[in-house]
Amino acid sequence: MKRIACTPRGDWKATAERYGFTFHTFGNEPYWDESAYYQFSLRQIEDELEEPTRQLHELCMELVERVVDSEELLERLAIPRDYRDLVRRSWREGHPHFYGRMDLSYDGRGPAKLLEANYDTPTSLYEAGFFQYLWLEQQIRRGVLPAGADQFNSLEEKLGQVFTANTFATPFYFASVKASLEDRGTVEYLRDIAAAAGLDTRLVDVEDIGLNASGRFVDPRGAPIPSLFKLYPWEDMFRDRFGPAIAASGTLFVEPPWKAVLSNKGMLALLWEQHHGHPHLLPAFMDTSPERTVAKGWVRKPFFSREGANVEIHAHDGQRVKEGGPYGGGPNVIQQFHALPQFAGSYTVIGSWMVGDQPAGIGIREDHSLITKDSSRFLPHAIID
Repeated sequence: MKRIACTPRGDWKATAERYGFTFHTFGNEPYWDESAYYQFSLRQIEDELEEPTRQLHELCMELVERVVDSEELLERLAIPRDYRDLVRRSWREGHPHFYGRMDLSYDGRGPAKLLEANYDTPTSLYEAGFFQYLWLEQQIRRGVLPAGADQFNSLEEKLGQVFTANTFATPFYFASVKASLEDRGTVEYLRDIAAAAGLDTRLVDVEDIGLNASGRFVDPRGAPIPSLFKLYPWEDMFRDRFGPAIAASGTLFVEPPWKAVLSNKGMLALLWEQHHGHPHLLPAFMDTSPERTVAKGWVRKPFFSREGANVEIHAHDGQRVKEGGPYGGGPNVIQQFHALPQFAGSYTVIGSWMVGDQPAGIGIREDHSLITKDSSRFLPHAIID
């Protein structure tokens, strides 16, 4: 694993905007960064990233199976009592799921360590699945990369397979919140893949979904929504005033309600309890003393934190890093600190993607902070042996 400096394409911004990548820059800071790329060997990808991702996913699915039949574990994961039957039924009925992302610490020597998983509302899908592959193709054509360069990236292909392997009632709606360009980019990308698979698709803002007198969720024109991909967290849906209508609405939700088991960081503690000493897991425990200062060598993470918000690190060398955010006051986990590798002065995290039940690719984020945030840069990668 190497970080290779390279000259950005002179037309990369125009290319991004031509292909709908409108969130390539936040303010004056680049989000997409092709001033460097990460180089891997095929062995590193297959043995030290793809296979561990497969193993970790299997542990996650086993965890769901265990949790849905345990009131104690559902309680420990802070899943509201009124929604536990919904979660349980969606798992038992095999409601289909699209994708998830595991954030791994990996320095090229292994073993990769699971920092956290986002199986409900992961973003950076478009840049991982499409735009970095376009970068690869163009850099090969321009001679920047060798002709045999490849990429661990079958996201688009495998997502297409998910759409064709399942029978979805249509039209299939894709929803995100109005304020987020990044979320809209993700759902538009998924919608394009669904349309290419032959589905009748629609876009809708989460805020514009209504509930009719018959208890059906409807679009702004009053048309029922039979299938809905929502880039909106289950824990927020459980608190929404429309939440009680979900079970009887007749809408198939993707990601399904059982993803609530894997959409909070409490699952890290449950995984460690069940698989103590696993080479790809870090010690993690439910935080029973949130009023205490984080001990040296540990990290506090709120169950429902996203993009690094409200995460607090106390590194082995005494360094403290804390990110603000709106997720304070709820349950937390304490996880053993495992430093991200540093390349060229930045800390690097690998997002390893699952589509359905198959590993499907990686995306790489960099930040000058130990905490990866929504503003952290996305860099492409290549496999070159």
